[in-house]
Amino acid sequence: MNDSYTPLDLCQLLASNPYPGRGIVLGKTADGKTSVAAYFIMGRSANSRNRVFVEEPDGIRTQAYDPSKVEDPSLIIYHPVRQLGRGLIVTNGDQTDTIRDFLERGLPMEQALRTREFEPDGPNWTPRISGLLSPDGSYKLSILKSADADGSGCLRQTFEYPGQAGKGHFLHTYVTDGNPIPTFQGEPELVAVDGDIDTFTDAVWNALNPDNKISLFVRFTDLATGAFTQRIVNKYQ
Repeated sequence: MNDSYTPLDLCQLLASNPYPGRGIVLGKTADGKTSVAAYFIMGRSANSRNRVFVEEPDGIRTQAYDPSKVEDPSLIIYHPVRQLGRGLIVTNGDQTDTIRDFLERGLPMEQALRTREFEPDGPNWTPRISGLLSPDGSYKLSILKSADADGSGCLRQTFEYPGQAGKGHFLHTYVTDGNPIPTFQGEPELVAVDGDIDTFTDAVWNALNPDNKISLFVRFTDLATGAFTQRIVNKYQ
């Protein structure tokens, strides 16, 4: 069998990596009837760790856990998840709103992201990662990353998937911890999607590095009806 078609164990990937940074998982449950979206954030600095996910009518936003400790809100306070119709946008920055604004005008995610680039946090040049989950369970994942160590240009890659039962794709900002932190390389990783929402949420949360994990969002959506259930886990409640 071609190993490139064999899904990896998401929790093993997470447990063996102290710092994947921010991560998006999109996919389908084993019965093919439910779409799955997950987003987690990790942090090394006090500013980055001082966050929780808060539910919004159309998704979630990040919020300072202790407002008195906020140093620079520009790259840490945003709406990672927004629903638009029966579609779902998931990103690691305020490009969520850029994508929504373009989709509302009938323009594609790729066009929206041509107006954006990686984060201006050299020497890390944190990639902007984005996902768009469609009502039929198909999805796109995008990464905007620096073309070189100087941040002089932006590479833009978009991957499109049909959505297959029991499978998902995992895109994260960093290869692992480092200084500077190495940017994610290659295609989003093919991973298995197992269990109901609580089993999946608990498994992912427990696999994330206990020192660096901050928050996790998971949503399961019934593809026939559009009804969804979701979970939010915050390290700092």
